[in-house]
Amino acid sequence: MSTKKKAPPLAEQDIDQIVVAQAEDDAAWGKPVRVRRTKTASIPLPSALATRVAFFARLHRELSMEAWIERIIQERLDLEEAAFAGLKRDLATKYRSTQQEL
Repeated sequence: MSTKKKAPPLAEQDIDQIVVAQAEDDAAWGKPVRVRRTKTASIPLPSALATRVAFFARLHRELSMEAWIERIIQERLDLEEAAFAGLKRDLATKYRSTQQEL
């Protein structure tokens, strides 16, 4: 089985030079690509909770409530994943020590 080696990614400056060189050459460009914006999730919040969120978003100088919520969710997910990985590691260690005793 043969594997193709990928060329190293071009530096931004190299890409800029290529684009500028090919800017006037219509043959160098393909059809325009349409990109659709992904739909954002909408989560209804009770007004009391939304008020608290708005307060803490301003307190933390976030640009929007959505940005603050996204940051808080990301932080919580990081904590949850770390806790889960630690629990898995502890269970594996206990399992190995139980197997060695037998």
